[in-house]
Amino acid sequence: MHSMNKKKSQKQSGLSYYGLYLLNYLQENRFEEATDTAFIQERAEQAAATYERARLDGYPAEGAQELAMAVLVQGLHHSRYSVLHEVIEKEFSDEVPEEKRDTFTEKLLPLVSNVFPIYDLTDDHFALSSSYEQLYTELTGAIALYIEAYGI
Repeated sequence: MHSMNKKKSQKQSGLSYYGLYLLNYLQENRFEEATDTAFIQERAEQAAATYERARLDGYPAEGAQELAMAVLVQGLHHSRYSVLHEVIEKEFSDEVPEEKRDTFTEKLLPLVSNVFPIYDLTDDHFALSSSYEQLYTELTGAIALYIEAYGI
């Protein structure tokens, strides 16, 4: 019965392996694109085509898979949620217990959302940039002010 449910859910979603992987990735990291089925389908098709092309070009299966996965998650390494959660985890671990971090992050996200448009989170190397440090600092200040004013 379990495999029947799995088959049914895959049929209902109509997503391939890459599509299901991407959907799960987007949901786990709370990307806004998690509800955009056209986006997920298009990325999944691009990844599958990349894999096929790489295999035809002589890449081993692992190399082709690596290229396909890079296409699948290109520009999706930093969600607003994951960046905010990271700041809370690293800078406020004493103030925000681990079991409350997800809820706290979700509560704060709409309150700091106006900060994010200034930064290019789609840059795959964003975490290595000075812009990331600037965003990190800005979020740290906003979180500190919120905790001081309202608690957790």
